[in-house]
Amino acid sequence: MQKETEIKLRASRETLAALRDHPLLKKRNKSGWQRHELFNQYYDTPGRELAQAKVALRLRRDGDQFIQTLKSRGQSVAGLSERNEWDWYLDKAKLDPKKLTDDCWPAALAELDKKTLKPIFTTDFVREKAEIAWGRGKARVVIEAALDLGQVLVGKHAEEICELELELRQGEPEALLELAAELAADLPLMPCDISKAERGYRLHDADSYALNLPAPTLEASMALDDAFAALAWHLLGNSQRLAEQYRFNGHWKLLGQWLQQLVDLRALLGSLGQAAPRASSRELRELLDALIQDWRPRIEAGQDDEAIRQSAPGEFAAELDRPRWGLFSLKASLWLLQRGWTAGRNNRGNRQGAAELGNWLPRLLGEEAEALQLLRYQQQPEDLAEQRPRMERLLVWLRLARTTLEVPETDRLYGELTKLYELAQQPLSDETLDARIEQARIVWTLKAWKMLTK
Repeated sequence: MQKETEIKLRASRETLAALRDHPLLKKRNKSGWQRHELFNQYYDTPGRELAQAKVALRLRRDGDQFIQTLKSRGQSVAGLSERNEWDWYLDKAKLDPKKLTDDCWPAALAELDKKTLKPIFTTDFVREKAEIAWGRGKARVVIEAALDLGQVLVGKHAEEICELELELRQGEPEALLELAAELAADLPLMPCDISKAERGYRLHDADSYALNLPAPTLEASMALDDAFAALAWHLLGNSQRLAEQYRFNGHWKLLGQWLQQLVDLRALLGSLGQAAPRASSRELRELLDALIQDWRPRIEAGQDDEAIRQSAPGEFAAELDRPRWGLFSLKASLWLLQRGWTAGRNNRGNRQGAAELGNWLPRLLGEEAEALQLLRYQQQPEDLAEQRPRMERLLVWLRLARTTLEVPETDRLYGELTKLYELAQQPLSDETLDARIEQARIVWTLKAWKMLTK
């Protein structure tokens, strides 16, 4: 068994061509580009039991070699993935189930009859690969860069494979993100943690691709730094999966959900106070603000305008053809991996970052709730929209961390505050103003609100 650490970056044909001659890769290319035609047959049961167990089984032909491979799903967040991989070199192009022994086969599939494994889809592509030397101080780093061009084929359905894959051969994982970010500064490269196997399953069943990663488990006793990292990785990973699926099928609601991940991430960044000095997150905030400012008005206008909804997939494709989205995603991943918010903070910031979430969060919510001044907006409901950023900071923590609060009826507080936030976004009318007054009164009278603001 070996551990595979890699990052996949979706690209266009033009970008793949540009990568072959990119000055950064050309300077550090120690092997030259080597061309391989790879033919891959994936196997599963009729009930897709391997997919449910988060493993992929394939038989690959690479020239005269036949390689049987089993991969676990492993950890995959924001495009950077770690998987366990088992390879067996075979004498002929025939699956050998006897190789699938207990030391690699998932316990969840222990009772599976391996005779039921059948071919389900293929991924055939041309790979051009090179060994890239990437120094990090005195540490030696070796990265295999692979340019993959081909297709996933399921019956009569096909999807193009066009991606850069960077796999770590020696060194630390953050080197992958450093190299990817430098390339993405010039070229549109979209971090994408959907594997070739997942694409095949998605062609079989469009709903098989999970749009949201499992929510992180938070404990009241964990440090704020750890809670923030878990939530930020979660939101960033979700944003990338939603972007990938919207690119794939163009379903309008996915675009709104993608924007919501960015709004939540921005609110999270803005809530940390001295635990994240503004200088440490300035670049990320500027990139996030630009994305939100461009896309929020379009999505809000599209709620009532079919023409905008119809044109959105083309506009989003144009966004992905620019470096901005990929560069933000990669820089955010690297920043999170390096815990960039801790750089340059003072002793008070260090204490705040080390504070237990269960102690820090009620104070934050109480301060934000007091500053929201709901009594004022019961008198001046027309000005409520100016409080959207503050409500977003309240809502992101209530959405993702309210189980750590020792406050009654937090679910109701989250629901009622969400209604007020939605009213703050609606156009002004007598009906809307009356609804804002009533909803502000409801939130203000909740037990949870009173406990947080006492």
